[in-house]
Amino acid sequence: MNETARNEAEYLTRLRREFHAHPELALEETWTASRIEKELDALDIPHQRVGATGVLGKITGERAGEGSIALRADIDGLPVHETLNVPYRSTQPGVMHACGHDAHITALLGAARNLTQVRNAFAGEVKLIFQPAEETGYGARDFIEAGHLDGVERAFAMHAASYLPVGSVAVVEGLNFAAVDHFVLTVGGKGAHVSRPQEGSDALFIASQIVVAAQGLITRRTDPVEPVILGIGKLHAGTAYNALAQTAHIEGTTRTVTDESRIRIRNEFLDLARAIASSYGADIDVTWREVTPAVINPATVSAEVSAVVERIATLTRDRPYSLGGDNFAEFQQVVPGVYAYFGTGNPSVPNSQNSHHNGNFDMDEAALPLAASVYAEYALWWLGEGRNRA
Repeated sequence: MNETARNEAEYLTRLRREFHAHPELALEETWTASRIEKELDALDIPHQRVGATGVLGKITGERAGEGSIALRADIDGLPVHETLNVPYRSTQPGVMHACGHDAHITALLGAARNLTQVRNAFAGEVKLIFQPAEETGYGARDFIEAGHLDGVERAFAMHAASYLPVGSVAVVEGLNFAAVDHFVLTVGGKGAHVSRPQEGSDALFIASQIVVAAQGLITRRTDPVEPVILGIGKLHAGTAYNALAQTAHIEGTTRTVTDESRIRIRNEFLDLARAIASSYGADIDVTWREVTPAVINPATVSAEVSAVVERIATLTRDRPYSLGGDNFAEFQQVVPGVYAYFGTGNPSVPNSQNSHHNGNFDMDEAALPLAASVYAEYALWWLGEGRNRA
């Protein structure tokens, strides 16, 4: 490793560890946003806040011409207690960068550093999107509604992947993540003593029937080869052991891969819940939130990114789609864009192959310079020969 490469690796490792030690939950990323801004200031990159904790930086090329590309990194941490015993472990009890967003921030800042050094090599503009609140499905819409994607011709994001080896980057055409919805359903019953159930309407019993019957919508109303999830993770009801529950709260999610299934599952679930509640003398109230559409990588842009990746990394397409979600999909709905994955796993680096959203998640930081290079190289390609081909 030459001195320049070594200095870059040390810079990125130091930066990633600083972010790792200071995780913040969705929409609370105040320290994170300020630290990003400090780094952008040091690089002489103009920036502005988007919402309370989003940051937008802009790098303008010195060549004559036009063009615009957006590079996105998410910046929020998770409500996970870190169990790693490392010098850079989280300083925030119960909060951790357990999904690699610290590396995403670092890689994008590394790309920004690289791009500022070659402003004379490109025309147009690179927009750096540091998006808050991805884990809760917020943040992306703020950039879109503020007009920061207007005129942008390509969007690109990457995610750390502990299941991929360092040195590899996965680019998968088509479906990558599911559409995600979140719901809270309240059953309104009528309290009574357990010895006189005929005088009440047991919200706990009704909610239980809804939870069980809902799975039939997947096993008996859905094509068995179509990936669909109707998952219920919370059921709260009752205030006393000897009383019928007056209310019950069900909280869950749907994961679907087509617009038709997304609408159908929602409607069938609500019809089912209303019918069950009504048959036992209760009613329901529902709050339903569309968290994010599906992440679908278009063929043309996937081919573009793949060609750039092949010049500097090991390209793989061996990544099955997931029924997780990421609201980079909202950017894809307004700008042609691709979501890729950079490998951070290394059997010789402790904990680097552990699963994400885990208290002992870590990574091989040798992945950081490569991730920064992929961000920067795709931006340079698009603002150079890429947009002229399109």
